[in-house]
Order: sequence, then structure tokens, then C-alpha cells
Amino acid sequence: MVCLFLLSPFLFCLQEKAVTSSAPGHEPGAEVSACATCHAAIVASYAQTAMAKASGPAIDGLITGEFEQRKAGIIYRVYETDGNVWLSFASRRDPEVRGKRVLKYYIGSGHRGRTYLFATDGFWFEAPVNWYGQKKTWDMAPAYQEAQEAPLNLPLAASCLACHTTGMAAPAAGTENRYASPPFAHAGVTCERCHGDGVSHAQGSRNIVNPAKLTAERRDAVCMQCHVEGNAAIEQPGKHLYDFRPGDDLSDYVRYFVKTSAPGETLRAASQFEALAQSACKRKAGDRMSCMSCHDPHMTPTPEERVVYYREKCLACHGEKFASHHHAKEPDCVGCHMPPVASSDVAHTQATDHRILSDPRAGPSVWMLPVAPVNGLVEFPSRPKDPPPLRDLALAWVALQKKGIPGASREVDDLLPKALKQSPDDVDLLSAYGYEQHQKGATTQAREVYEHALRVDRDAVDVQTNLAVIEASSGERVVAIALLQKAFQKRPWQDSIGMNLAVTLCQGDRYAEARDVILRVLQFDPDSSGAKAMLRRLNADRPNGCR
Repeated sequence: MVCLFLLSPFLFCLQEKAVTSSAPGHEPGAEVSACATCHAAIVASYAQTAMAKASGPAIDGLITGEFEQRKAGIIYRVYETDGNVWLSFASRRDPEVRGKRVLKYYIGSGHRGRTYLFATDGFWFEAPVNWYGQKKTWDMAPAYQEAQEAPLNLPLAASCLACHTTGMAAPAAGTENRYASPPFAHAGVTCERCHGDGVSHAQGSRNIVNPAKLTAERRDAVCMQCHVEGNAAIEQPGKHLYDFRPGDDLSDYVRYFVKTSAPGETLRAASQFEALAQSACKRKAGDRMSCMSCHDPHMTPTPEERVVYYREKCLACHGEKFASHHHAKEPDCVGCHMPPVASSDVAHTQATDHRILSDPRAGPSVWMLPVAPVNGLVEFPSRPKDPPPLRDLALAWVALQKKGIPGASREVDDLLPKALKQSPDDVDLLSAYGYEQHQKGATTQAREVYEHALRVDRDAVDVQTNLAVIEASSGERVVAIALLQKAFQKRPWQDSIGMNLAVTLCQGDRYAEARDVILRVLQFDPDSSGAKAMLRRLNADRPNGCR
């Protein structure tokens, strides 16, 4: 039960409805069963891998525990009652901020970590606390290590589902994280993620995919869909990563960009493919080498087998003669040349260094790709004969600008206008350009750009929100409210939209409506200090509640 600040529990308490964890469609399913008919041994072996265990019902992946986030003064607990998994939260600072959420699914095999998913009013979120498997500890989710409040509105990203589940549903139109229940068809990464439709194949279709028989680019794309991050990932217009199917060209769905590496730069948690591209092994072997050169995706060697297993993979290229004089008494090639290093983007997590360095202590001095970077930014994998579209390059720099990368603003100023000339109806470009103009004080031009974007896509939430700010500042309160109401309907969990809407309503003396909006904000984010303060003012002194 969630009771919000300064409200009687009889007036506004949210009782989470318990649901059973054995939701239909989240067993291995017909697709895996169809494969097991002919490939029983492979299916049984694969079932023990991290990929097969990448997601599932929360009860099947339950790790109980309690954790206090001292900076926010919140105590979290993950526990099981009557076959359901729950996350409870309680604030030491505010006794009204306490409640629980039913955790329906888990994400992550547990080797590196695990998080849990819950839904509020049809919108799906990640739990604010994660289990970090390598350190055997509970802590805040990577994006909230320094949180000063309880973040219960961390939206479930489609990219998480795309890489940890099979048969994910698309979010509801215009929304970021509203899914039909359940949001995916199969737990874990099943056979079809790499091989295509197994059910139709079992019924006689010849459309099954063997990645090893694809062209090098499309073979690698099967692994890259989840094992490359880049500094920026730019989805193509109307396409999403979760639309990708084995055998497709990944660049038709998303293009990746990386900043040139600096000495001593640490690796991202899922940057294996980027790192491998820097290795001498890959640069010398070229397309002959792939992830499958060292990994059998259908099995994972046991701890007792690992040293011999991977040494044999090294010797397949280097030969026994090399082994006879190269540290013959030290057979652990991986331990020396691919040691674990702290990942740069996930706390408490180490990643195997796939750069395969001769001297891991030194590190590469430059990003070693056979293409000249564009002011330090390169598309990955490199395509010397097929340069990235100007639209994608501009949006990649926009993404880096949001991360505070030095020099990104200069590139954005240069590339965005050029990209818009080529793609004048691209909503992502229009949204970014409108924001740039707004930040520079060119509100008239920003308004025109935003209005153009909404004519192309009336559900562009960021555009609606930013245009509303301009309209409210210009005294067009009715227009601003209409825009914010549309945006808030799609993202009721985003505090900034709700707070802006409530303030604008107050400015029009619509206090009851403003209070309803604040209650909606607190439904998703009960520890929001701004929303709690505004509600307190509204309850105590309605005419001055928003001032």
C-alpha cells in the first residue's frame, strides 16, 4: 500500500494488486520445444547459459535482500510472500513515503547483476535497486547511484527488453514504456533470436538461419544486436532495434557511433564487440574472426573447463609451436591477456577485456579502426565505402552533447542545419534543432520548428513539452495546457511534465485540476520533493498553492 504525503490513507492509498508469476507465454514455449524435437542436446546445454537465463518470472529469479540507500534515507527490501515477489520501500525522513510494488519479472542472468520489473497503471518500470552478482551486493540502479530521493519511476527501456527477452511487444503508440501484459513472449534469449522462426521451421519451412553461413556483416549483426553499445546508438526513422531479425542488416535499424579511445579508458559493460575490433587478433584476421571463433553460443564451459577450453581457441590460430615457448607453464591465456576490468557504466561490475592486449597494463593508445574519425567520432562498425547519413551523424553528436562531451555542441551547431536540409521532415532532427534554437533564445524559430515536427508526428512528447514551455512563456496558457495534457497522458511518470502542467493550471486559477495532476505525479514518484511541496501548498493555501 502506498500512502502519499499529507493525504489521509482513506483518501489516496494505492494497493498494488498481487498477480501470479506464472504468466502465460513465459515458459520456454512452443518455439523452444519445437527446436528440442531435433536438437534436444543443444537445447539442454543452451538452457544453462547466461543468455537463456537473461529474463523470466520474478519468482523464478528471486534474490531476496534488504538495502538502505543512505543518501536518500530509503530502506528497500525484496522478498516473497505467497508466491509473489515484492519490493517494499520506506523513507526514514518522511513516514508517509512507504509502500510496495509487486515485481513481475526479472532481467539479468545474475552473473553480473539482476533487476526486477513492475507495472504501475500499465506503465512498466525497473526497480530502483539492483543485485550486483560479482560483488554479491544490493545497490542502486546504475543511473541512480547518487539519488537523493526514491526513484520509483525509472522507465523500462525497450533496449533492455530487446536484449534480454524474446518476442517483445512494441510499446503502446506514442509511449515509451506502456506495454500490454506481458511485455514479451518468451523468457530469456531463445533460439529464434539467432536462428529465426523455429516453429515454422519445425513445420517444414526452410527459413531457419545459421549465422555461420551468413555474410560476415550479417553474421556479426546477430551478436552485435546486444553486444555493442557505442557512445551513441541512432535508430533509423520508423525502425527500432527490437525489429531486427537474424539475417537482416543491423544498420537498417540502428547505427552505432564511438568516440576515439583515450589511453586508460575503461570499457562499457556490453562493449565486447567494440573492444574486439581493437584487438590485434581481429585486425589481422579480419572477417575470418567472429565471436564464434572463441565462443560456442550453445554452451558455457564450466569453471574447471575454462582455462583449457579458451587456450585451445587461442592455439587454433597461434598453433602448438607457439604454445611451446610462450608461457608454456602458464596455460591461462585469458587470465593474462583478457583480464576483467571495471566497466565504466555499471557500478560493481567488471567486464572481460576483449581487446586481447599483449600487455593489458598499457592499453591501446588510440581507437584502432581502419577509418578516419570525424572530429573524434566514428561509426561502428566502420563502413569506408558507405559513410553514415548526415542525419545519423548529427543525432549522434546530439546524444554526446546531452552527456556533456566536450566539443559536442560545436558539432551539433554545424551538423544539425545541414542534416535538416537533407531530411526536413525528420522529427528527431526537428526536435533537436528546435531545442537548440530555444536554448539560444530564438523562440520564434523554435516554435516554428516544433509546430512543423508536430504536423509530422502529433505524438512527439518531447516536442509537445518544449513547445508548451514557449507557449506558456508567451502567455498562450490554454495552448500550453493542451500540449502538456497530451504529453502527460503519454508520460504520467515524468515529473517535469506533470509539474509544468500543474504550475500552468495554477496560473489559470485551475487549482483542483492542478492538485489532481500532482496526485498523479505522486502515484508514480511518491518521494518527489517538488511534487510533495506543491501539494502541501495547495492543501494549505489554494490561491497561492503554485507560487
